[in-house]
Amino acid sequence: VQPVESGGGLVQAGGSLRVSCKVNGAITSFFNSKVMAWYRQAPGKQRELVASITRLSSTNYADSVKGRFTISRDNANKKIHLQMNSLKPEDTGVYYCNADTRELAWGQGTQVTVTG
Repeated sequence: VQPVESGGGLVQAGGSLRVSCKVNGAITSFFNSKVMAWYRQAPGKQRELVASITRLSSTNYADSVKGRFTISRDNANKKIHLQMNSLKPEDTGVYYCNADTRELAWGQGTQVTVTG
């Protein structure tokens, strides 16, 4: 089971990006049993939880992103997404998806760089 992240990029402060993750190799029932999450890792810092979402789309967010980021999931296609608005330079980092238990293999992540 391997998450594959995509959609990162370079954006100015105040801009928006949407990152996506597809969990390859998982059957739908396995994916649906997991609380899925987005994590990020800034240079020189530990990987941190950004947002999580249950099968029925109940969500939680880190205080630093509340009101700016929205996590969603597509159970049929085994995908999760993170819509990021009003981006700040401190949002810069590599974004990864995983279960909230971190039990899946880590993917390559997708780089998000916010300038300004």
